[in-house]
Amino acid sequence: MNETKTTCPYCGVGCGVIASVNGAQVEIRGDEQHPANYGRLCSKGSALAETVGLEDRLLEPEVDGQATDWNQALDTAAARLEAIIRQHGAEAVALYVSGQLLTEDYYVANKLVKGYLGTANIDTNSRLCMSSAVVGHKRAFGADTVPGCYEDIELADLVVITGSNLAWCHPIVYQRLVAAKQQRPELRVIVIDPRGTATCDIADQHIALKPGTDVALFNGLLNQLAQSGAANPDFVAQHTSQAAQALAAATDYPVDAVAQICGLSILEVQGFYQAFAATEKVVTIFSQGVNQSSSGSDKVNSIINCHLLSGRIGRPGMGPFSITGQPNAMGGREVGGLANMLAAHMNLEDAGHRRLVQGFWDSPLIAEQAGLKAVELFDAIHTGQIKAVWIIATNPVVSLPNAEHVREALEKCELVIVSDILAGTDTVQLGHIKFPATGWAEKDGTVTNSERRISRQRGFLPAPGSARPDWWIICEMAKRLGFKGFDYAGPADIFDEHARLSMLENDGIRDFDIGGLSGLSASEYAAIEPIQWPVRRLAGQLAPPAANCGTARLCATDFYTADRKARFVPVSYRPPVHAPDGEYPFVLNTGRIRDQWHTMTRTGKSARLGGHLPEPFVEIHPRDALLCGIKDQGLARLSTAWGAIVLRVRFSVETPRGSVFVPIHWNDQTASDARVGKLVNPVVDPHSGEPEFKHTPVRVEPFLIEWHAFVLSRRPISTADFSYWARATGDQFLRYELAGRQYPADWSAWGRDLLGGRDSNDDWLDYVDATATLYRGALVREERIEACVFVSPRLDLPSRQWLAGLFAQEQLSELDRISLLVGRPADPSADAGPTVCSCFGVGRNVILRAIGDQQLHTPEAIGRCLKAGTNCGSCVPELRKLIAEAKTAA
Repeated sequence: MNETKTTCPYCGVGCGVIASVNGAQVEIRGDEQHPANYGRLCSKGSALAETVGLEDRLLEPEVDGQATDWNQALDTAAARLEAIIRQHGAEAVALYVSGQLLTEDYYVANKLVKGYLGTANIDTNSRLCMSSAVVGHKRAFGADTVPGCYEDIELADLVVITGSNLAWCHPIVYQRLVAAKQQRPELRVIVIDPRGTATCDIADQHIALKPGTDVALFNGLLNQLAQSGAANPDFVAQHTSQAAQALAAATDYPVDAVAQICGLSILEVQGFYQAFAATEKVVTIFSQGVNQSSSGSDKVNSIINCHLLSGRIGRPGMGPFSITGQPNAMGGREVGGLANMLAAHMNLEDAGHRRLVQGFWDSPLIAEQAGLKAVELFDAIHTGQIKAVWIIATNPVVSLPNAEHVREALEKCELVIVSDILAGTDTVQLGHIKFPATGWAEKDGTVTNSERRISRQRGFLPAPGSARPDWWIICEMAKRLGFKGFDYAGPADIFDEHARLSMLENDGIRDFDIGGLSGLSASEYAAIEPIQWPVRRLAGQLAPPAANCGTARLCATDFYTADRKARFVPVSYRPPVHAPDGEYPFVLNTGRIRDQWHTMTRTGKSARLGGHLPEPFVEIHPRDALLCGIKDQGLARLSTAWGAIVLRVRFSVETPRGSVFVPIHWNDQTASDARVGKLVNPVVDPHSGEPEFKHTPVRVEPFLIEWHAFVLSRRPISTADFSYWARATGDQFLRYELAGRQYPADWSAWGRDLLGGRDSNDDWLDYVDATATLYRGALVREERIEACVFVSPRLDLPSRQWLAGLFAQEQLSELDRISLLVGRPADPSADAGPTVCSCFGVGRNVILRAIGDQQLHTPEAIGRCLKAGTNCGSCVPELRKLIAEAKTAA
């Protein structure tokens, strides 16, 4: 069995994993030596081995729908690009890339566009999640610097989590915090979020502020710190500037005004302010709930201002901490992946930096002005300003706001090139030229996590079909466009160039410097251990010393502005651009769920990840649902000024009145109409260009249907005739949730047609109750269940989990056949219930029975009995709720 140390491809935590390969068998476990996770993996990371199959892979280049070879595809793409550039100029061409790329891929893409095409029209899907943090960092520190590290979260005495469901979106960092709080119960946790999320499970205080009012809350904190004597005047005087302006702006936010703006009680606000003021070691973690806003940059600076005024930055256990969403969002920032940045954290607007980069690259051109940011880039495609776009490793037809506008733009575009691993995503389907790229298990390079730690990603499976690494595809395209400077033997060469550029005329002037990693041999590059930048080359150093472990913290006293002082940024609360009204009375909030990732192109392959929340849904407070006339587990239509979708309803008292929450993951391959991007307001932050994903006015109304159904089938079924459908991967089957408006004239014929049993000699079992409109059908082939369908006008359909168990059996018993027609198992214990713990596949009913039978009163007791909650711990908040539910029932 071959073992390979690599890095998880999901969130920005950057966990180390070990992949073991034995023939066709792949196993994944956590790397106990990796300093990000020390062996722990979340549910998604634990299920990685289930996602490396070749189903739906794009394996050959295609031109205009026809498979071809690499030479033909690259020659055609280059010729079409050259024709557009000759006629319209380089500004008519754009690239849209991704935090899923490795740093080496990212580097050559930016080199090609900014240094050789001479345009800055290259942007990334990281624009959608952390570009406001970039602006906040650069305004305050003079560079896009994350000051702290994960250890600070464990060393802090107060951790403020704002705009982040850390328990679900960054589970391993959350578990490090949980462990620290268990060791030191005096460590306080304050969660700031309009919703009550799983992260609130360990909160000493949950501040459920009104959506979008973060600046008012933190300006009030700044004002209170100044008035209460909690400022650090020596630090402010010696190491900062513009404090007076920021404090003047904050005087408009006394506690009572903040409470009114934020929809909080005065006592809640005072409690937060007093805890922050009284605690020296404070870490403030922030993520998409802060960044994804039309005032996201100001929210970031309002947080940083408080840390600067109190001097709580750059030292162990304190500082503002932006935690990123993608595995290499940080690596993309290092190489200038955003349209307004240059490589090595240099500034596109700085003529000296432009000359430095162009001279180092020996490139014929250098972009002289910022390019189009993500939303405006696709607007420019829609208007015809951009004639050609190359989309790499991302799915903007699902992920961007106003997503139908994005689809229309690509349908109108003269040339759409896509590089991807899948053949059928919403975006790939619109490509004129398709390049098959290698995936996570096959790629080789580096990524950087949220604490500036560079880790190696190492391929452990061979590239399938004609798939090639992204860096190779980009370099081959550059050569065909006539450019030199792209003759790399492999990612080690690219990394070395990246490292050498970072230290060029640096001497500590710029924050990003990995010169200590330059000059590595291929074998030394292959063996790089996780290390935090900056990794500066020491005087006289010929090769990086083995003892060089990087830099854990920055910004204690030295910053990257012209005067080496941090800047306070005066900010004021601005209400969201679009407010709810009579037509659209609710606020739409979007985000992630525990077991899925982005647009489900990877996690959607895993049966155990699909078991927790298998359908697209909207969370709404029960009282709001009553006003809308919708039922729990029913269907609802959500509409905004930009589009409409249909979702399953989930009641939640943790969702504030006046708001609804919808996950971002579903696409047109997994549901009939659930791309939440269709709804999202395309307004952006004026400084960062980051969209307003957390605040779109929305209407909620019933989606009327006559009957509900579900199908479990080993083979895909046609969903064309259903009013609603959603699909999830099961263990040896596909699961479909369905709804319709028309009753079939003949249910039995309908069932046979649906499941493929009309023309076969297989066993057909079915039951029809025409009076009650109940129907059950099952197709049995060679004594094994092939497919089943259940229909009812009500929502009380049989348990999917019990039926899923039948697909694992080699032979159905007579009792199983009877149970299929009756619609329930003969033995109630056969129904495990909906998945709660995805890591170990433990169902709700199993947990409730164990709680009752064995008197389990804590999540730890459940873990000892069933293992649930003992791996990543993400389900522990749900275990607590089940314990409470069992007590209430008793």
